[in-house]
Amino acid sequence: MSARARGRAASAAPAALAVVPASGPGGTLYVVATPIGNLGDVTLRALEVLRAVPLVAAEDTRLTRRLLDPHGIAARLVSHHARNAAARLPELLGHLRSGADLALVTDAGTPGVSDPGESLVAAWAGEGGRVVPIPGASAVLAALAATGIAGPRWAFEGFLPRSGRERRARLGAIAGEGRGAVLFEAPGRLAATLADLAAACGSGRPAAVCRELTKLHEEVIRGSLGELADRAAAGEIDLRGEATVVVGWWEAPVAAGEAAVPRATPRPDALALARARVAALVAGGTARGDAARQVAAETGLPRRALYRPGA
Repeated sequence: MSARARGRAASAAPAALAVVPASGPGGTLYVVATPIGNLGDVTLRALEVLRAVPLVAAEDTRLTRRLLDPHGIAARLVSHHARNAAARLPELLGHLRSGADLALVTDAGTPGVSDPGESLVAAWAGEGGRVVPIPGASAVLAALAATGIAGPRWAFEGFLPRSGRERRARLGAIAGEGRGAVLFEAPGRLAATLADLAAACGSGRPAAVCRELTKLHEEVIRGSLGELADRAAAGEIDLRGEATVVVGWWEAPVAAGEAAVPRATPRPDALALARARVAALVAGGTARGDAARQVAAETGLPRRALYRPGA
């Protein structure tokens, strides 16, 4: 390492552990990421913040206590979860307005990312309060790194709707996108979601199911969507615990004379995927002409080829 680089590292190190003082009215809201499984993934900065704040709003105070106790952190905890978030909001805002700092944590991962916390962050930021993110472990990034199929651009879908038009529309959007996609799914619905993804996106599209990330029995199961759907239906994929599903990217059509982006995974039929996207939009209430126009703009395929009903 050069002397210049060592100087930069030395000057940055203390700041990584420091609790940022509030610069505006009221206290600071720290949005603290916690480990997604392995407790060793907690960051030094997260521990420093949790040790310094007078109050921690936790999704499950018992689980948070298991994280804090080994580090000798005796922070005062208050519950803040999906069922009581609205009722708890005035109390937490009052705490911040008094000038006291607050740390917000969930059971695993980052508050507000398919977890409670968004409403509190939005409310305090809306009042001009200071919000400081403390990043850490992420199931999304861990799955992307472990699978290598999402491509250079990808979309995070969180949990899909359980049924109905909204679910069909979201599946159609994934099918019509050239980007990869990352989804969360509960154990009881994983097999059905893999089957629906295979039907919407094509059975040959590459995918992976990531289970127990960072834990003792971590498992990454790779294959095509059709193969994974069949394995889940046959009971060959352990359905215990929430899973992170990665749907691979596919190479969108390019205009004449342009070079296609090279990729290592097989490309499903672009026209079939685009027509599935049109069908999903129509099922969601979009007029067929408008749906065909939208998908044509997204994919570069001729609108006429996408418009034909029943194609």
